[in-house]
Amino acid sequence: MFEGVIPALVTPFKEDFSVDFEGIAKNLDFLERFVDAVVPAGTTGEAATLSYEEHVEVVRYVVETSKLPVIGGSGSNSTREAVWLTKEVEKAGADAAMLITPYYNKPNQQGLYEHYKTVASEVSIPIILYNVPSRTAVNINPETVAKLAEIDNVVGIKEASGDLKQVLKIVQLTKDRDFVVLSGDDFLTLPILSVGGKGVISVTANVAPHLMKEMVKAFRDGDLRKAIDLNVKLLPLFEVLFIETNPIPVKKAMELMGLAAGKPRLPLVELSQEKTWKVKTILKELGLLES
Repeated sequence: MFEGVIPALVTPFKEDFSVDFEGIAKNLDFLERFVDAVVPAGTTGEAATLSYEEHVEVVRYVVETSKLPVIGGSGSNSTREAVWLTKEVEKAGADAAMLITPYYNKPNQQGLYEHYKTVASEVSIPIILYNVPSRTAVNINPETVAKLAEIDNVVGIKEASGDLKQVLKIVQLTKDRDFVVLSGDDFLTLPILSVGGKGVISVTANVAPHLMKEMVKAFRDGDLRKAIDLNVKLLPLFEVLFIETNPIPVKKAMELMGLAAGKPRLPLVELSQEKTWKVKTILKELGLLES
C-alpha cells in the first residue's frame, strides 16, 4: 500500500462545479493498470475547497469504485477537525489517511508532535504524515518525524520539502522502524528512491502513470541507466505541471487528454491560453496527446 507510484487524484468538477463522480470512475479506470494505490481529497484533489460532506463522499466513492488501496486525505489546521475528518475517512473505508501539517497556525515541533499523536490515538488506520512547507509555512523536522514514527499507526511520510538532506536524515533516523518515506515532489522521485525512499505520491501520475511506473520499476530492478533516462524524459512534464499552482496545470493536461477534470474551484482559475499551449506541447512530445 505504501510503496511504488501513488497518484494524488484530482477531483473533477462539472460545469456547475459540483463533484463529477462519473469522472472519478473514468480516471480510475485509466490509472489502475499502472499504479499501486490512490490518494483522494488531498492538495491535488482541491481539499481546501471541498465541503466536509464532499470530502468524505469523494473518499467513500473512491473506496467503493477503486480496486486499489485508498489513502484518504484528512488533514486540517485544527486538531479537533483533523480528528473528526480522519475518523470519517476511516468510516468511509479508506485503508489509510494522509494528514498535511497544520497550515497557517505555524505550530512548533512539539505542537506538530501533539497534533499527529492526538489524531493517531483516535483511529486505527495507518497514518501518513504530509510535509509541504511551501504551502503550510511549517516544516516537520527529521527528529520530530522519528519521534512520531514510534507511534504504531504512524507509518510513513510524504516528503515535499524539496530538501534531500532532510529526506536522507529521516530515512536514517527511522531505519529501524516500519516506516516509509515517499517523495512528494515528482522531480525528486528518483533521487529520493536512491537514498532509501519507497515511492512517490504523484501529480504526474495522473497523466503519465505508465512512465512513472516504468521509472520506479527500473530503479527497483537495478537498471539505473533506464531509470535516469526516464527521469530525464519526464523532466519537462514535471516542470510544466507546476507552471501554475497545482492542480491548475494537471487539470488542463487531463482535459486535453480526454480525462475528467473540469475547471478548478475559485480562488484557483483556469490555465491561461499561453500556458495551455506549453502543456499541450509537452504532452505531444511525450506521446500522451495525438498531434
